[in-house]
Amino acid sequence: MSLQKLENYAEGKWVGANNEGEPLFNAITGEAVYTAGSAGLDFGAMMDYARKAGGPALRKLTFQERGRMLKALALYLMDKKEDFYTISSYTGATRTDSWVDIEGGIGNLFAYASLRRQFPDERYYVDGDAAKLSKNNTFIGHHIMVPREGVAIHINAFNFPVWGMLEKVAVNLLAGVPAIVKPATLTSYLTEAVFREIIKSGILPEGSLQLICGSARGILDSIETQDVVTFTGSASTGRMLKAHPRILSESVPFNMEADSLNCCILGTDVQPGMPEFDIFIKEVVREMTTKAGQKCTAIRRVIVPTDRVEDVQIALGARLQKTTIGDPSIKEVRMGPLAGISQRNEVREKVQQLSKSQSVVIGDMEHFEVMGADKEKGAFLPPLVFLNTAPFTNTDCHEVEAFGPVSTIIPYNDIDEAITLAKMGKGSLVCSIVTQDDDLAKEVVLGAASMHGRILVLNADCAKESTGHGSPMPLLVHGGPGRAGGGEEMGGKRGVMHYLQRTAIQGSPTTISKITNVYQQGGKQLETDIHPFKKYFEDLQIGETLVTAKHTVTEADITNFANVSGDNFYAHMDATSLEGTIFEGRVAHGYFILSKAAGLFVDAKKGPVLLNYGIDEARFTKPVYPGMTIGVRLTVKERTAQEKRSPEDVKKGIVKWLVDVYDETGETVAIATILTMVKMRDQEE
Repeated sequence: MSLQKLENYAEGKWVGANNEGEPLFNAITGEAVYTAGSAGLDFGAMMDYARKAGGPALRKLTFQERGRMLKALALYLMDKKEDFYTISSYTGATRTDSWVDIEGGIGNLFAYASLRRQFPDERYYVDGDAAKLSKNNTFIGHHIMVPREGVAIHINAFNFPVWGMLEKVAVNLLAGVPAIVKPATLTSYLTEAVFREIIKSGILPEGSLQLICGSARGILDSIETQDVVTFTGSASTGRMLKAHPRILSESVPFNMEADSLNCCILGTDVQPGMPEFDIFIKEVVREMTTKAGQKCTAIRRVIVPTDRVEDVQIALGARLQKTTIGDPSIKEVRMGPLAGISQRNEVREKVQQLSKSQSVVIGDMEHFEVMGADKEKGAFLPPLVFLNTAPFTNTDCHEVEAFGPVSTIIPYNDIDEAITLAKMGKGSLVCSIVTQDDDLAKEVVLGAASMHGRILVLNADCAKESTGHGSPMPLLVHGGPGRAGGGEEMGGKRGVMHYLQRTAIQGSPTTISKITNVYQQGGKQLETDIHPFKKYFEDLQIGETLVTAKHTVTEADITNFANVSGDNFYAHMDATSLEGTIFEGRVAHGYFILSKAAGLFVDAKKGPVLLNYGIDEARFTKPVYPGMTIGVRLTVKERTAQEKRSPEDVKKGIVKWLVDVYDETGETVAIATILTMVKMRDQEE
């Protein structure tokens, strides 16, 4: 029977290798099902195509448009997910394993689509606050971030063929940077199936994504300064790639996420019979058996108080014994095979290496049962648990990783010792601590954080809704120091910024306002005859300002506001209690000043302004006493369009306004950024 030949997607078309390629196998049966190769591909031409076609097309879109593009793609892929589940089973994944990979990956697209709301409706991002660089504020500085004009090269691992691709491309696409995806060839058939649907959807601009299923040896020879390289896999391979001459000479960012010796600590307060003890056992077993332990975040070291080692060993053994191994298509099966025979052989070698310094106390690598499959033809391996009673002397457990269903129980005498053991992994992606004691949790977090990318604190309060030890979340960083690679993936807005160039800009407030399309305080203001609340979203200009009438504050204002609000703080109401304070007399409430400011700038009649959306920030910078006169300068600061959520929805956008409240001397007494939802003109047409 001829094998199905996987294709690569290069320079806008599907291309097969010009040789037979490498055979790829069904992990359950050991039968060859596909071939993959890349012979004949011109990697340099692919990268040039991404830079010249995909990059410019993505950079023409705003963050909002790119986010909506990701949402459309996620919805499209969700409709195709059952096809992916079928192919995923060939990798040895159970339905639950596949859910993490497939729907977890698509979930990343949804998460980054939603993240667009933290970015402007622009092709660039204005970062942080302006810096005042001169006495009279005629010269300021700011930071602007623009998409890098290169291509992201994603070199991914075999264990998550879908999630590994989508969790990375979601970030670079939102940033406006194209990518070339290189999945591990072993399971690239699943990546190719999903990629085909991405291309078929027609949602992404051409050149945004390309795919290499076969070997990509030599691809780094063509990278340039504006490119970004990400790698997920073994630490040794990552270090070799990171040292590539082009990475060094072109100063190319290299983000590495490597397999690490993650740990889970049982708190000294947790005893058998407590909910937290059961949570601990369940979490360790889940991380050992999900994806057959082939997770970069899997628990490799189980750190337990010395007097609870036996309890943990018995409980783990009992629960692991219930784990049915076999063909994932069978309902009763809870753990499938490893991704391939080569992976099984590698794990066996690591187990033999670990066996020299510690003993297996749960499981037998040679004697175990498999349901619905031949354990020799398939890449099956049972869960194995070691016990290391001398972890400070026998240190292989902190240095050797068996990338499968293998963990080591490690005893500790006090919490300082547990923290030391956790850090002996020399840098890990994740550490978890199961405890009811929040003080203990704080001690572990602060003690272990320097050597871990993420720390999960588990107890009965959060366990039900916790995503678990091994689940990186799109809006949190995924990565870790040292052995774990020293990089960061995802992380919400932080991840997007890896693909943006941050540039400092300097000039007058007016010029910087024009460049950023965000009004900078001190910039020129434009007054018009029409009240801004009578204008539609599209008609408002950055810097447009309303200068209001003025109001003289009275003691009656202060008393009335106290009665309405219930705020009778002594500084507002008791002039006899002000000795030793900064106040000279009864002072107006800060919120009265803002409320009165709104009364001064609001146009009361019905118009395009739909509602007050909130306050981003507010500061009260000078006391206001009875007899002082205040006025307001209301300036259009920033605008962000919103998409319609349904055909019936109102077409609208969010406008940020700078509210500058000043006194009779012209000095600012309060300053705030408020938001309004404003109707677009198209709504009336």
